[in-house]
Amino acid sequence: MAGFTLAPTAAAEGFRLEAHEVVGSTNALALDRARAGDPGRLWIVSKRQESGRGRRGRVWATPQGNLAATLLVVIDGDLKSAATLGFVAGLALADALDAVVPRGRIAVGLDGAGSGRNRFELKWPNDVLASGAKLAGILLESALLGEGRFAVAVGIGVNVVAHPDDLPYPATSLAALGSSCDAEILFLALSDAWSVNERLWNGGNGLSVVRRRWLERAAGLGGEVAVRIDGNVVRGTFETIDEDCRFVIRDESGARLTIAAGDVHFGAVASAGAI
Repeated sequence: MAGFTLAPTAAAEGFRLEAHEVVGSTNALALDRARAGDPGRLWIVSKRQESGRGRRGRVWATPQGNLAATLLVVIDGDLKSAATLGFVAGLALADALDAVVPRGRIAVGLDGAGSGRNRFELKWPNDVLASGAKLAGILLESALLGEGRFAVAVGIGVNVVAHPDDLPYPATSLAALGSSCDAEILFLALSDAWSVNERLWNGGNGLSVVRRRWLERAAGLGGEVAVRIDGNVVRGTFETIDEDCRFVIRDESGARLTIAAGDVHFGAVASAGAI
């Protein structure tokens, strides 16, 4: 399909591209390819996705012109290090956005997350924010292939031309931010930035470098935060992410809590108890 292309760096490193006019789910398609024997390093992309998924079974809408991209990674061994590929994806996307979106002033976040340090910030565990609003989401899904091998679908969805307006949190798109960047240009930059950040990650051996770079872009660091965990809400201050990229907060009693999974809210939303 004309339009989508891999960056020369990605092609030289053995990445491949499968582009579609429309798909059900790029993640589902990637896992199907793995079960059929694909060796991985395959990007599956589309500008329209009809049954995209977000975290915790939520729907992820990809109307025509937005970007749905999934990288298929096939690994041997356990999934612990592969689970941190979401942080690699966040960094790669933020780097790509910096490369293709002309410089302009990004306002302080709508929910208190924006710090002004970065135009594009990373919200733990898997969102990219602009102006404090959700611009992109990342979803990792895996499948056991047998003989100790796993397939990991690293799904990246970006609001390029449109964003939903019926969500309980702010969302935005590149078009709403005044950018004319299209899905093809963004993917070209993303495939290049992924290669750079995956080399830093180095099969998990470079996770400390990824963690440091991620914290430099972290939304809400040092500010008020509320985390919903299995129906309960924990409030405190966002201190850091630990060596395994788990979320670390100092709660209202002064205790230090490490959180492996949860929904994070910052600033006014956190303090108002509106979650």
